[in-house]
Amino acid sequence: MLTRRTLLGAALLTAAVPGTARAAAVPGLAPLPAGAPDRRLFTPAEQRFAPYLATLAPMVNDMDDSGFFAGGWWRNPAAPYNARVQEHVFTLAWFHANARPWNPYAGDPALLAALDAGLGHYLSLQHADGSFPEYHRQEHHMAATGFGIGYLSKTLQILRRSGALPERRAQLTTALRTAMTWFLDPANGTVWQPRLEYANQTASGLAGAGLALNLDHDPALRTRLTEAFARIAANGQSPAGFFYEQRGADMNYNFEVMLPELADAYHQTRDPVLVDMAAKYTDWLGYNLLREPDGSGYMTNVATSTRTSSRFYAEVRPDPDRTALNWVFTGQVPQLAAFMTAREDLADARAAWAASAEPVGPLAKQDTSPRVLSHALYGERFPTRRQRAAAIARLPYLRDHDFVELRQDNGQDFLFVRKPGLYLGGYFGARADVQTRTGLTFLWHPEAGTIIQALNDNNHACWSTVFPGQQPDSNGPLPAAYFHGAPGGRPWTGGRAPGAFGIRYGNAAVTTDVHVTRQTLRRSVRANAPAFEQIPLILLPTDELTFTDGTRAQHGNSVTATADGFDLRRGRTTIRFRWGTATPATLAAGTVRYLGERRFHALRIPHQGTFDLTLSL
Repeated sequence: MLTRRTLLGAALLTAAVPGTARAAAVPGLAPLPAGAPDRRLFTPAEQRFAPYLATLAPMVNDMDDSGFFAGGWWRNPAAPYNARVQEHVFTLAWFHANARPWNPYAGDPALLAALDAGLGHYLSLQHADGSFPEYHRQEHHMAATGFGIGYLSKTLQILRRSGALPERRAQLTTALRTAMTWFLDPANGTVWQPRLEYANQTASGLAGAGLALNLDHDPALRTRLTEAFARIAANGQSPAGFFYEQRGADMNYNFEVMLPELADAYHQTRDPVLVDMAAKYTDWLGYNLLREPDGSGYMTNVATSTRTSSRFYAEVRPDPDRTALNWVFTGQVPQLAAFMTAREDLADARAAWAASAEPVGPLAKQDTSPRVLSHALYGERFPTRRQRAAAIARLPYLRDHDFVELRQDNGQDFLFVRKPGLYLGGYFGARADVQTRTGLTFLWHPEAGTIIQALNDNNHACWSTVFPGQQPDSNGPLPAAYFHGAPGGRPWTGGRAPGAFGIRYGNAAVTTDVHVTRQTLRRSVRANAPAFEQIPLILLPTDELTFTDGTRAQHGNSVTATADGFDLRRGRTTIRFRWGTATPATLAAGTVRYLGERRFHALRIPHQGTFDLTLSL
């Protein structure tokens, strides 16, 4: 049935001038009917589209007459010159082209008019050299161009299959070739540096180029793409295993953006270099994701993250899951299954979603990443519970109970020490970025799980010696040396794990010695001024918390006790903290929460510059 809205949209499409950058006024998109979307109509793998369906009309109705997505739904700054704001042209194209029982917008002329206008504005932002801007109009930005190649190539693929907007398809073909020429040029210092600054952004352009060159073959650009894969492997991945983000590691950008972009690129090209990169990064994850024995998920070694603060990953990550496309590598890198949601668990979560009576509302502005939808184009093959369990059993700290692993890069030391009663992490030397926090970074117990987790970008939650004014030694470089046995003895320079292992690190104000044995960790601090020891504990409501003077602490509360120690009992395990001299120590609850009911608490013990702590596990 023809409605006034349908006729208006058709008239506007007819009135648009082919080949121009700007379009006529964008017609309104009808809201969903009452009760929609109906959860029961979605196939399990397409449930991720439901909140985007609820967001579609508000997003389109916020567009201005030039085709700019003016409502601030995606990316900041929400300004007409920011090409990244326009990435939702892919979303509009998908909903217009794909008929589903739950999609009333398939073939909608008003939606097509909005898509045409959105593409017109998007393409009007491209510079003559092929690049796109993000933060100001004259900028030639890597991320805007790289991610743009991905979304524009996927949009072109959809438009070709549906036969829609032939003039725009011709423009997109030209725009993609020009963008790839700029992006794949090895002399382009904006994209390519001797050590990549933001490897995830570089990977995005390579993934998009893989699809674009499948759509329109170009032998010269194909050669450039193959060369670029070798270049990103050499310059974008640390010998330690992580991908470079501001000269260091970042859990979120590495695991949730970079690795899926490499998976996208591999899906398009099958280049074996990408498998090697995924395998090296999966090995890095095996040391830095800390498995909780209760099966709730993984805590992260987040203190080393340069840009974001992803502190944990749940056992089951239902839609939308930004790591979902990593399944592409699990056939070639089976160990990656340890960090994916199991197929059966995801099916259970999706069944529960379909059965829920809660309405599906629109997404919050800015929380509308089109990557979630674009990665649904490739299907899915998640590992089974059995495959996942086998991969988990192969995690280094579960497979081996005694090792020292030291990985170094760019003046940074990433240390992992496993003994039968503990697993300890450390980050020493230079800092990649001001967000990272040096020193000891985590302590894990094989039965109790994560006991201590140092956070990044937080001076109140790093494992540190803290001076007045909340100045921790971890907020700066901390060079370290390593020893067989107690610090100061015979140096350890690699090889088999010694029976006891020593670390000495510090700066001009404080030196810290750490001595690790089978069941204990001793930490001795020598500072040039009064300070306090700060230990970022991760506590459960069921933990029993007692100071040695008999004072009981409660999860979620704060308490001070004059004592020479503190006991944390979790299940059958008791971790004993002893510092020798009775002093007014405080256990203070913070607001940060993890994996359900886990919660950050800071144990703070004042001292006059000399402090000795023994942890018995």
